[in-house]
Amino acid sequence: MTYSVLPTPTAVPAALPAAASLHAAKLYKTFTLHHQGGAQIPVLQGVSLTVQAGECVALQGPSGSGKSTFMRSLYANYRIDAGQIWVKHQNTWVDLAQLPPHDLLHVRQHTIGYVSQFLRVIPRVPALEVAAEPLLDLGYEPELAYDTVRNLFAQLHLPERLWSLSPTTFSGGEKQRVNIARAFAVNYPILLLDEPTSALDAENREVVMQLIEARKAGGCTMVGIFHDDEVRDRVCDRRLPF
Repeated sequence: MTYSVLPTPTAVPAALPAAASLHAAKLYKTFTLHHQGGAQIPVLQGVSLTVQAGECVALQGPSGSGKSTFMRSLYANYRIDAGQIWVKHQNTWVDLAQLPPHDLLHVRQHTIGYVSQFLRVIPRVPALEVAAEPLLDLGYEPELAYDTVRNLFAQLHLPERLWSLSPTTFSGGEKQRVNIARAFAVNYPILLLDEPTSALDAENREVVMQLIEARKAGGCTMVGIFHDDEVRDRVCDRRLPF
């Protein structure tokens, strides 16, 4: 698959470490409340972060400090007002802030995985298909994709009776496990984790920590929000305060 990169106003910073794979430079984001007289709420004001392969950085700060906005900006769910978001995509640096939608989709398919707090699903689509979708989109043979997800479901103690059911009726913890399997099924070079263990019991929390540690050992770059002190202290190498 070919894709084009729009010209960017600046070059990749020359001082980045050789092992860097994600670099956010001076991100600014303000929300305008159009239904409240156009009030403006500045959330990100010059936030920067560089993360290397095999490193996990925790975003730490009180509720409303901008952590989730920063995460969604890194995934380009939110378009920033200013700054650059450099990602090493298939050995080439690209600025997500400059990419058109079809190129951004290519980066998400191959390079950046995202575990959000909420699982968005289509009614009547089985959990197995929901979690296997990213692998199928990459061209994996269906049985290989489903076997990969089955193994992850088993690791995460998701009851087999649920695999053929739609997650729309699942509990919060069951939905979160489907979400985790969906992201960890693909060997993404970069993973964004938004409270990946918030709805899990101690047993499954341990499984997720092991999954994170294994991906880090394989060189995956991670940025996450972890409100669980035990999880954050164990899997994160450093913190970015908000």
